[in-house]
Amino acid sequence: MTQAPAALFDRLLAIMARLREPGGCPWDREQTPASLKPFLIEEAYEVLDAIDAGESRALAEELGDLLFQVVFHARIAEERGEFAMRDVLAALVDKMVSRHPHVFGDAAVGTPGEALAQWETLKQREATAQGRHRSILDGVPRAMPALVRAQRTQSKAARVGFDWPDARAAWEKVREEIDEAGEALAAGDRDRIREELGDVLFSLVNAARLASIDAEDALHGATEKFRRRFTEMEAELSAQGKSVENVPQADLEQAWEAVKAAERRR
Repeated sequence: MTQAPAALFDRLLAIMARLREPGGCPWDREQTPASLKPFLIEEAYEVLDAIDAGESRALAEELGDLLFQVVFHARIAEERGEFAMRDVLAALVDKMVSRHPHVFGDAAVGTPGEALAQWETLKQREATAQGRHRSILDGVPRAMPALVRAQRTQSKAARVGFDWPDARAAWEKVREEIDEAGEALAAGDRDRIREELGDVLFSLVNAARLASIDAEDALHGATEKFRRRFTEMEAELSAQGKSVENVPQADLEQAWEAVKAAERRR
């Protein structure tokens, strides 16, 4: 008989409690929220890998691993008397219902954009009710990968009209920032180089976003292309009895161009 999700979730909570109890797993018992941070991030990225691979079985497994991290954090908090999984779930249920009045109430929205705008309005209203100032740019974690954070920040600013008119206009800003970075490199000012190269990257993200390109995905693709070509170059040189570690620069460049030419022919 297939078990109901609620029963399985209760069992998962019981397993987590057992792992943390005296006589449980020594590794699990010594973990803290801080020590678990890299595992939480790693599991989230493994979910993304499964999505990109289009492997539903792997996705189900990786989502389970990510859920386990949530359960782990909630268990530690419960042991400390801070909150429990019931509090996590109750807050989530309340939030999803209150922020979807077009589904659970009388509000009406006709497009995804209108639903998103309503979501942001409700978040602002909640902050005001709690006596907090909430910036349009709030809600973008500092721990996000830099390209993702830049794109999310720009997107939030764009919702109130603070944006370039199109990708071509944004590209002109890219050119301007590249020139300024070149001047900084020529001057050899390390602090200025860092700042100007950051501006180049930020402006590139703007151009990508306005061209409906995800900057993180674009860079992943470029990195994967480089990795693929580099490993093919290694293999070609190895077949010739050579190694990338001890051939002249000219040979490396020739082998690189040969790999690129072969890729184009394919």
